Amino acid sequence: MNDFIVYLSEPYKSYENWQIALETFATFFGILSVYFSAKRNIWVFPTGIISTFIYIFLFFNWGLYGETLINLYYTSMSIYGWILWSKQTQEDHVHVSVKWANFKDYCQAFILFIITFLLILCIYHFRPIIDGGKSFTEMNLLSWNYTKIDFIDASLTGFFLIGMWMMAKRKIDNWFFWILGDLIMVPLLIYKGYAISSFQYFVFTILAIIGLLGWMKTYQTQS
Repeated sequence: MNDFIVYLSEPYKSYENWQIALETFATFFGILSVYFSAKRNIWVFPTGIISTFIYIFLFFNWGLYGETLINLYYTSMSIYGWILWSKQTQEDHVHVSVKWANFKDYCQAFILFIITFLLILCIYHFRPIIDGGKSFTEMNLLSWNYTKIDFIDASLTGFFLIGMWMMAKRKIDNWFFWILGDLIMVPLLIYKGYAISSFQYFVFTILAIIGLLGWMKTYQTQS
């Protein structure tokens, strides 16, 4: 157990205090956002915007370009979802009705995943340029340079994008994609050396399961 704790904390010895504080701050608001989402509370969006905006900076610096883009998407979709939920709230002006996704929704989700997956791989192809190792004049020298992490990141981006899209549309199924993505993110971030954010996704998994059960119960009572 002690060895595992040392393994988790070791990377942080090389980080600046402000980097640790920023990751902790983003994690706190991220957990708060998922809590509000599970409660079908409209505050899911402003808290989410704070967290995702910080993670845009963090993930880019960590070299996870897919997660960088998905957090850009989160921010824009949070604004979109905030507007939608504001129009759909019930008398208490906080909670909204929910429903299951249909076949058409899943077809759109599949197309969304494929487009996202290929887009992220395309971005990783240009990693030598993004990292500053090569210039645009050397684009013809770029070759196949993908890693297993690139494919995982591209898949995660697709899962999370679908989850956010379905959540904004108040589809219960959104939780399936959050749970799947969160479970994969936990070991990925530990491997990358970001235990604080890994803990966030562990909590996300638990909250997502609770959220799924809560939304299913709500659907039964509103039917």
